[in-house]
Amino acid sequence: MNDRIEKTIELKAPVSRVWRALTDHQEFGTWFRVRLEGPFMPGQVSRGQITYPGYEHVRWEAVVQKMEPERLFSFTWHPYAIDPNEDYSGETPTLVEFTLEKIASGTLLRVVESGFDKVPERRRDEAFRMNEGGWSIQMENIAQHVRQAA
Repeated sequence: MNDRIEKTIELKAPVSRVWRALTDHQEFGTWFRVRLEGPFMPGQVSRGQITYPGYEHVRWEAVVQKMEPERLFSFTWHPYAIDPNEDYSGETPTLVEFTLEKIASGTLLRVVESGFDKVPERRRDEAFRMNEGGWSIQMENIAQHVRQAA
């Protein structure tokens, strides 16, 4: 099994627009489908409620790692941690990194989620599979978001 998921998409929007969609907690919440309790701040926990149909029972929790303006936004989280009765806090989280690059048509956005080799074996394959598909959907969601709200 691969340790990392990597997706790229070309967005017909300036880097500044894509950066805002990623790092403004309300905009992020719109396309990612999570109602966040407050702004993203490096070193701080971000919490909220997932609003994606079928997952409304799931709480969002991530620790913002880096916010390098218009270049890198990253956080750690527990992938596919959807069972409200399970405590995931003892697990090593994965790292999600969004990188932005200016290209002729707008912005090349790359998301890499790494560290699946540290996810407990009993849930590793499902977490990888679900997030692999999830990131494909989310890349399309942000593309649609920056097109509509340019």
